[in-house]
Amino acid sequence: MQRSAVLNVMIGAARKAARGLKRDFGEIEQLQVSLKGPANFVTAADRRAEDILYAELSKARPGYGFLGEEGGSREGADKSHRWIVDPLDGTTNFLHGIPQFCISIGLERDGTMVAGLIYNPITDDLFLAERGKGAFFNDKRIRVAGRKTLADAVIACGLPHRGRGDLALGLREIGAVQDKVAGLRRFGAAALDLAYVAAGRTDGYWERNIKPWDIAAGLLMVREAGGFVTDLEGHDAMFAKGDVVAGNEAIHRDLLAALKTAKA
Repeated sequence: MQRSAVLNVMIGAARKAARGLKRDFGEIEQLQVSLKGPANFVTAADRRAEDILYAELSKARPGYGFLGEEGGSREGADKSHRWIVDPLDGTTNFLHGIPQFCISIGLERDGTMVAGLIYNPITDDLFLAERGKGAFFNDKRIRVAGRKTLADAVIACGLPHRGRGDLALGLREIGAVQDKVAGLRRFGAAALDLAYVAAGRTDGYWERNIKPWDIAAGLLMVREAGGFVTDLEGHDAMFAKGDVVAGNEAIHRDLLAALKTAKA
């Protein structure tokens, strides 16, 4: 693929931040861990990775705003552009030695996502997308899967857990979907879940209680791969509502319909 200047900036920042994550992943026993909330751990590695990403992205594009999981929102002189960054999506996996986590970088222009990167430092899986130019996995064009029925589909999901989310609603949603699909999967990293839909590894995905940095890059990734992604009401308010559902046109439609039956 022909990489634009902005994608090269994002790749360089991600690879630099990844060095520390790979080192710390190999020495999990030595990590200093603080508790940010119930079952929501923040590590020194997480904080360092965001600092590196902020420094590298700001150096390359001075004035852009920045929204990160750890540092929150930082205003820039350029009000049109904003980086939306998760330095370590899948922190719980990381802390347990499960190599299913990633760096996620999205670039927003005037409220629209225009570039996205999702990178797993352990597997070296690099997903890229740019508005109007398609989505790619390790430089190869990707498309959402072509399956048309839930009965043939493998669907990824998030699960509410202790201290986070509506457990009763989560169980109803799982029940509404489980007997209609070929399989359910819970991988534990929202950005990678969206990247997997874009690459056709899974057919669909839904989750509640997520933040903009979890999904910013992945929203663009799915759309550029020919997929559909909305909130759970079928609208384009994923950041505001904190929920998401994705898939190809047919799977997205039928997954939305199944999930709506669980709301009672």
